[in-house]
Amino acid sequence: MFKKLDKMLERFDKLNELVSDSEVISRISEWRAYTKELADITETVEKYTEYKKVLKEEQDIKDSLPLETDREMKALMEDELLSCKDKLNKISEELRILLLPKDPNDDKNVIMEIRGGAGGEEASLFAYELYKLYIRYAEKNRWKTEDIDISMTELGGLKEAIFSISGKSCYAKLKYESGVHRVQRVPETESQGRVHTSTATVAVLPEVEDVEVNIDEKDLRVDTLRSSGAGGQHVNKTESCIRLTHIPTGIVVLCQDERSQTKNREKAMRVLKSRLYDYYQSQYDKEYSENRRSQVGTGDRSERIRTYNFPQGRVTDHRIGLTLHSIDNFMLGDIDEMVEALAIHDRELKLSAGIDEE
Repeated sequence: MFKKLDKMLERFDKLNELVSDSEVISRISEWRAYTKELADITETVEKYTEYKKVLKEEQDIKDSLPLETDREMKALMEDELLSCKDKLNKISEELRILLLPKDPNDDKNVIMEIRGGAGGEEASLFAYELYKLYIRYAEKNRWKTEDIDISMTELGGLKEAIFSISGKSCYAKLKYESGVHRVQRVPETESQGRVHTSTATVAVLPEVEDVEVNIDEKDLRVDTLRSSGAGGQHVNKTESCIRLTHIPTGIVVLCQDERSQTKNREKAMRVLKSRLYDYYQSQYDKEYSENRRSQVGTGDRSERIRTYNFPQGRVTDHRIGLTLHSIDNFMLGDIDEMVEALAIHDRELKLSAGIDEE
C-alpha cells in the first residue's frame, strides 16, 4: 500500500508542476486531463501526508521516551504514543478505502430503463411507481431528469420508461438499482383481497461521451414511424418516431417522446451510445457481463434483487439482507439508507479482497 502512496505523492508533485506550466495550459484538453487527475488523487495525498506527520510524531516520542526521567512526563508521553498508534490505525484504514479502485463511471450521468416484468397489468403499475420513485429521489438530490421515451398502458401502468438523470455522482448512487424488483401486494383490481406477486426490471447505464463510443453511420439503420399513444392528430399524420438499429450488435432503440424527428433521433442516439458502451464493456469483462445478467435478468419472479412487501410495510434487499420497515417513505424516494448500505457492502467486499501493492 505504501509503495503506491509514495508513487502517488511523486505524481502529485509532478501534476502540480504541469498544471502551472504555461505551455501545458495552452493545450487545454491536456491541461484539463492533468487537472482532473490531480483532483482525483488530492484527497488521498492529503491523507497520506497526515499519516506521515503522525508517524513522525510517534517516532519522536519513541526517541525521547527512554531519555525522560520525570515520571509524570513519561506517563504523558506514553499516553501520546498510544494516541499516535490509534490515529495511525484509523488513517491507515481510511487510506485503504481511498486506494480502492474507483469505478470510472461513477461521475457520469445515467440512462435508466424501467420495464414491467412478470405479472401483467400489475407489473406495469408497479413499474410506473418505480419510475416515480427514482424521479423523486433525483429531485431530493437536485439532479436533472429528462424523459427519453415513455410508453404507458391504458390503465396507467408503464410498459417501458427510458429517461436520463444528470447530476453529481448520480451513477455512483444509482448503479446498485440495476436488477429485478419484486412487489407483493393486493392489486386494486383484486376483489378477494389476495396478495399478488409481480416484477419490474431496472437497468442503470452510464451515459457516455461521443469520444467513448464511435458509431459508424453505415452500421446504423434508421427507420421513421408514426408515433403511438396519446397525441391526437399529430400521431396520425406525422412520422416523428425514430427507430435506430445497430446492425453489428442488433441493438434497437426507439424514441417517440418528441414531436420532432431530429430531437427523437438525438435522444435515441444517447440511449444507443450508452447501451453500446455497456455491451462492449461486457465483451471485455466477463465478470461484469455475468454480473449484469444476474442483476437485470428477464423479469422472472425468481431473479430478484429486492422485494417490496406492501402488506407488511417492508422493503428487503436480498443482496445484503437489509430490510427497511418504511415502505411508504421508500416509495417517495427516501432510499438513501438502502443506497448507502449497498455502497458500504460493495466497499467491504473490495477491502476483503485486498489491495494490490504494486
